[in-house]
Amino acid sequence: MTDTRSGAPLALAAEQDVHSQEEWEAATAAVLRKARRLGEDDPDAEVWDKLTRTTLDGIAITPLGLPGGAAASVRPRRAGAWDIRSLVSRPDAKRANEEALVDLDGGVTSLWVAADEDTDLAAVLAGVLLDLAPVVLDAPTDPTRAAEALLAHADERGVDLHPDSNLGADPLGALLRDLPLAVDEAVAELRDLAGRARTAGIRAIVVDATAAHDLGASDVQELGWSIAVGVAYLRWLTDHGLDLADAADLIEFRYAATDEQFPTIAKLRAARQLWASVLQHSGLPDDVDVAQRQHAVTSRPMLSKYDPYVNMLRVTVAAFAAGVGGADAVTVLPFDAALGQPEAFGRRIARNVNHLLVDESHVAAVADPAGGAYAVEQLTADLALAGWAAFQELEQEWEGGHDLTPFRDRIAATVAERERDIARRRRPLTGLTEFPNLAEQLPARDPDPLNDRVVRYGASFEALRDQPAATRVFLATLGTIAQHTARATFASNLLAAGGIGVELAGPTSGVDELLASYAGQPVVCLAGTDAAYAEWGGAAVTALREAGAQHVIIAGKPDAVDAEVDDAAAMGVDALAFLTATREKLS
Repeated sequence: MTDTRSGAPLALAAEQDVHSQEEWEAATAAVLRKARRLGEDDPDAEVWDKLTRTTLDGIAITPLGLPGGAAASVRPRRAGAWDIRSLVSRPDAKRANEEALVDLDGGVTSLWVAADEDTDLAAVLAGVLLDLAPVVLDAPTDPTRAAEALLAHADERGVDLHPDSNLGADPLGALLRDLPLAVDEAVAELRDLAGRARTAGIRAIVVDATAAHDLGASDVQELGWSIAVGVAYLRWLTDHGLDLADAADLIEFRYAATDEQFPTIAKLRAARQLWASVLQHSGLPDDVDVAQRQHAVTSRPMLSKYDPYVNMLRVTVAAFAAGVGGADAVTVLPFDAALGQPEAFGRRIARNVNHLLVDESHVAAVADPAGGAYAVEQLTADLALAGWAAFQELEQEWEGGHDLTPFRDRIAATVAERERDIARRRRPLTGLTEFPNLAEQLPARDPDPLNDRVVRYGASFEALRDQPAATRVFLATLGTIAQHTARATFASNLLAAGGIGVELAGPTSGVDELLASYAGQPVVCLAGTDAAYAEWGGAAVTALREAGAQHVIIAGKPDAVDAEVDDAAAMGVDALAFLTATREKLS
């Protein structure tokens, strides 16, 4: 923070609280040495390598921000409450209208309406005060029909639509979602919708970057896609006579907010910088101010249908990040959205997350609260730089037409890398890959077609949980409860993540007690201390095989017992491959 008069840094800490980078390194190194993550002879400065993590885009996120780095040239300017926007997507118009009115009565300030060729928009919006509550359409299969229906409904009621309403056209987003699109027709349609929107005093276009995010794109890929699509729309509109400022003012951007708090904050800040750079390079006069309008929606892929109540935590972090990142409108998806159409309780909790952040935590009281934080500023700059490169790559690929194959291939590579991290539980998913509850009963929900276009991060593990193994694994615990609990808990949780239950032997003092609990299960997993493995683990393996065990697993290193085992489960194991192989042995 600097003095606005002199430009010098403000000294906010007392003298005894000012510390050097070397002091921080020494204190941090002491903690890492105690945790055996750093050797006694290793230099203190190695803490940076130990604690820095790398995103899927190869961007380093350091444990501490340092002065002297980048500073944002374009900052979020929203000060005060953001627009609380709810998603209305039920195919039944009556129920959709009921949910919309309840949301508005509960404090929602705008509606995001998903529509198709069968949607009766007049019925969905019955009773909605269109001049007070903005309506943003999402009708990728037939945007013109939906736009005509919205404009006609407003005319019939004799009201002007709120200026933040949007006809929601996004033909390239539809193309990425594999919906049929003829580019020439899309250009003409976009031009027509832009004219109608300008006449009505509203916006016409949503650059929906969640189209890429929902397929598994990284933050940089999402940024590159959004800017490339935004530029394409600017060209289409200005080529047909619209002024650059007028064309830019017709566009809203939609981004995903995830539970990775700082990357989300930085992504939204970087997006503003990138769009401002586009407008500057396009010749927008300096005295014309057309800031990027952002709608952030909590990520659908990050949600889990198992242990869905954990989603409340995920969306709260995501909504916080969206607000701090400067989003103009925020949609919190209900915690049960991954199960299907959310019910009233889920929608109420989603609304209240916004109210807690805005009204009770005052997160929205300050414009750009993350501004000036060294780590956030550096991450913003890194994302902006990489996002610009991703945008330029798409620009080159689209010179001969909008071929999305290379972009899809890059997303597929990102998905594969994320899958590897999740399979090895380096990206834990609470309630799914970590701490699963096999006994839970999932709430029943009506199907939601919006889930069909999403690749959820935990989809592979959810598929295993959808078909639980009929046969349990015998957990051969060696020693007392205190001795075997650590590895027994690890093995039980790992197996449960793949829909596999266990039969626990309980406390045992030798092979005879262990065999007394064994009921002939084909798969056995040993769980005990290294000392117990060395003392009688080999004898236990031999006895269990003689009693009928066909596949023996050890929780720990495979060479810990003096006998041959068929598989091993330890930290860093490819959980997905391990669980798939174990289920095959159980079948």
